[in-house]
Amino acid sequence: MGHIAYIGFGSNLGDKIAYCEKAITEILNLDNHRLLAKSSFYKTQPVGYRSQDWFVNGIIKLETDLEPLDLLQSLKEIESRLGRTETFHGGPREIDLDLLLYEDRIIQTDNLQIPHPRIQERQFVLIPLAEIDPNLIHPVLKKSVQKLLREIKEDQGVERF
Repeated sequence: MGHIAYIGFGSNLGDKIAYCEKAITEILNLDNHRLLAKSSFYKTQPVGYRSQDWFVNGIIKLETDLEPLDLLQSLKEIESRLGRTETFHGGPREIDLDLLLYEDRIIQTDNLQIPHPRIQERQFVLIPLAEIDPNLIHPVLKKSVQKLLREIKEDQGVERF
C-alpha cells in the first residue's frame, strides 16, 4: 500500500509552466507513483527576495512507495536534471520541488522537515492545497488547510492561471 505525499512545485525562470509540467511528469515516471490530484497553476508574487520575476506554483498529491528521505532525494535529482542551479536562498530558480506533507508524519532531521515548516504562512502553498484537499489537517497545528488559509490576513499575490 502506498503512502500519500503532497509536493509543491514552482518556477520563475524560462518557460515556467513547461518546467512545472516537466517536473510533474518526471515525478510520475518514478517507480510506483500515482497521481491522486493536481492543483491549478497559480501566478504568485515572490516571498522574501522580491526583485525577481513572479512564480508559477502548484501542488500535486500522489501515492508513493518511497519513504520520505528517498522521495526527497528523487525530487532533488529531478531538480538537478531540469537545470536547477543553486543561487541564494529565495533566489530565482528553474524548478523548486518541496515535499510538504507525507501522510500525517512529523519528521525533523537536518535534511528534511515534514510538515514543511512554513506551510501555514504561505498562500501560494495553502491556496492550491485547499483546492485539492480543503479538509486536510496539518499534523502539528491540528487545523484544516481552509482554517490556516483564513488565518493569513495579508494578500500575498496569488492568482489562478
